[in-house]
Amino acid sequence: MTHALSDRINAMSTSATLAMAAKARELRGQGKDIIGLSLGEPDFNIPDFIKEAAKVAIDENYSSYSPVDGYGDLKAAISRKFKRDNGLEYGLDQIVVSTGAKQSLANVAMVMLNKGDEVILPAPYWVSYSDIVKLAEGVPVEVPTGIESDFKMTADQLRAAITPKTKMLWFSSPCNPSGSVYSEAELRGLAEVLRDHPDIYVVSDEIYEHINFRGGHVSIAAQPGMYERTITVNGVSKAYAMTGWRIGFIGAPAWIAKACTKFQGQITSGANAIAQRATIAALDAPLEKIQFMIEKFHQRRDLILELLGEIPGFKLNVPEGAFYVFPDISDYFGKTLRGKPIANASDLAMYLLEEASVATVTGEAFGNPDCIRISYAASEAEIREAVRRMKEALT
Repeated sequence: MTHALSDRINAMSTSATLAMAAKARELRGQGKDIIGLSLGEPDFNIPDFIKEAAKVAIDENYSSYSPVDGYGDLKAAISRKFKRDNGLEYGLDQIVVSTGAKQSLANVAMVMLNKGDEVILPAPYWVSYSDIVKLAEGVPVEVPTGIESDFKMTADQLRAAITPKTKMLWFSSPCNPSGSVYSEAELRGLAEVLRDHPDIYVVSDEIYEHINFRGGHVSIAAQPGMYERTITVNGVSKAYAMTGWRIGFIGAPAWIAKACTKFQGQITSGANAIAQRATIAALDAPLEKIQFMIEKFHQRRDLILELLGEIPGFKLNVPEGAFYVFPDISDYFGKTLRGKPIANASDLAMYLLEEASVATVTGEAFGNPDCIRISYAASEAEIREAVRRMKEALT
């Protein structure tokens, strides 16, 4: 029998982060002591007040299908969150709740892009952006950035990347994988360019907004002229340590939100009912309730930068958010380590897994072939041991 898979799935890349995590699990199953610094997943338990809200929802029998776009009182909580944290006014008809922010992104791509539409992706970008765009028959247009600019795209670079086919700009701040955070001045510069191109829409992925060490998050939708053309994407996976609960959401012009609801209604329908009820408690709680996690991430960032700085050949900047470092490791290209040639970042990531028993992710998956992504969403002891092993394997 012929295995007649679609061209669509055959052309799609496997998520590099999930692939490395699967490889690490496989090696652990063989008895190897692998330290995983590849997944973007907080190592904290969900705060108890969120768990209690989920238990109440179970007792109150929230077991039926939820509305496709989310419970009304959850959308009201999301609206309050947008106003409190971002200065953005979104009505309930402008909000769609989905099964994770990844589905939110896929919804937007499928309802906004036509074949051949170009989507500007400042590189490095989150691993799934490119394939989501391609799945919707769009064309990813990478704009390279480097460590010298803190991996942030300038207004001049944006202007140069725009063509008559440009339909959207997608970016994250704080950024996965670089941890870079765009300042208000930098976002204002991008907005000034976009005001000359009124038919270009923006996807602003703000899932890491609270894991921010510079003292305040800024949304591009709050910049003059950007509200009506920005889709703000967020969720509770990162700051609330709710990765497995799968709740993401968008705030967008009502006509885009309506289209996303229509699409989602044919794909998954509404998100998990219990998780939605718990999310109300999460979003309505004072941010002080999660501040302990943010402070711990900040401490770990400082620790891992200090330790990685002792490894020759690692070029580092200081990421101001999320929980990743993205060192330039191109000094190792062309070298042979323990008999293994290192031609690129993928080779180095695999070398570290096999020789140091530390799982990282190649920067090639994020559009930057000179770097690797290292997550510090791990304990201090794991971070210290992981970097010790890496240093030993590389020197």
